[in-house]
Amino acid sequence: MNYVVLGNDLTSWAIALGITAAVCIVLYTVNGVLVRRIGAFAAHTATHIDDMAVKILSKTSSLFIIVMGVYAGCQWLEMSAKSEALVRNLAVAALLLQVARWIDVGVRGWIDFYRKKRGATDVASTTSTAALTFVVRAALWLIIVLMILDNFGVNVTTLVASLGIGGIAVALAVQNILGDLFSSVSILLDKPFVVGDSITVDKLAGTVEYVGLKTTRIRSLNGEQIVFSNSDLLKSRIHNNKRMQTRRIVFAVGITYDVTEQQLRAIPDMLKEIVSSQEQVRFDRAHFKSYGPSSLDFEVVYTMLTADYGVFMDVQQAINMELFCRFAREKIDFAYPTQTIKLDNPDVLRGAAANEEFASDREPAVEAPTILRPNAQ
Repeated sequence: MNYVVLGNDLTSWAIALGITAAVCIVLYTVNGVLVRRIGAFAAHTATHIDDMAVKILSKTSSLFIIVMGVYAGCQWLEMSAKSEALVRNLAVAALLLQVARWIDVGVRGWIDFYRKKRGATDVASTTSTAALTFVVRAALWLIIVLMILDNFGVNVTTLVASLGIGGIAVALAVQNILGDLFSSVSILLDKPFVVGDSITVDKLAGTVEYVGLKTTRIRSLNGEQIVFSNSDLLKSRIHNNKRMQTRRIVFAVGITYDVTEQQLRAIPDMLKEIVSSQEQVRFDRAHFKSYGPSSLDFEVVYTMLTADYGVFMDVQQAINMELFCRFAREKIDFAYPTQTIKLDNPDVLRGAAANEEFASDREPAVEAPTILRPNAQ
């Protein structure tokens, strides 16, 4: 007996199943052979392209292979126009999803390779690739989803327009989040700082640990983690200490007013000699700046030829030590806050003080007792 199932006899179904199985076996075999052959070749090469190809082909989905086999088998069957269109649309959707997966794996693999290759010499790659990965993958899957919907007959133009109107409403509701997102893109493109930079923001100093889509995280000098929103961070004045090349140092020295004229004139040359003798230092100037309330003030300016803070502190310490020793040898005293009171007639005040002292040494007089008498009536 010749049985007919869904418009096709058993022979046609058997042939269709055979075609399906054959196509699946061929696709599995070809994919496995390519992965093994390219993998063996990649083991003896230094390029990353073949390694990338192996990684991409190894992500071929079994569901995709089965759908392709079913689609090939259905070509042998007699099907209605509606059923044939449904099978074709499912096959196209499976193909698009598989292509998207291959591209997604390729993008992530390339970005990982770029990070490893440039991370040691270009720290900015860590910052930029994080946002770049998100943007590329989001755009990829959005395009694939729209293509699949269009393949199934959905009016993509109307959908995109509806999404645009809804997007405006959502944008108004989450404008702070979108502001941080666009700020992260600005950080990505402009690179005012990158991961690993030492920066100062509003008197808060630390090292950049992470730059995300919404926040940037900084490890402070005290050890805690400080989290800034990207928009607030870009509104602040950022001091990138890592990009500092030199340091301009200004410090003051005060001496007492009882210094001699010869000592006073010798101090600027003495300061210049002490500062110029240090390594990695470019002397700028040393001047008798002003008359202070209790000191004669000198100002010294020099430039460190390195941005290393530890080296700067070693140099400043050496300057202070040598300055202390030189002033001690020249009998020049450092000033400290003092006040001197000058009297117009000191002799009168001395006499008054002596009288008070004499009066305090005398015995106090004994007062006579007071007798209270009643009033006469």
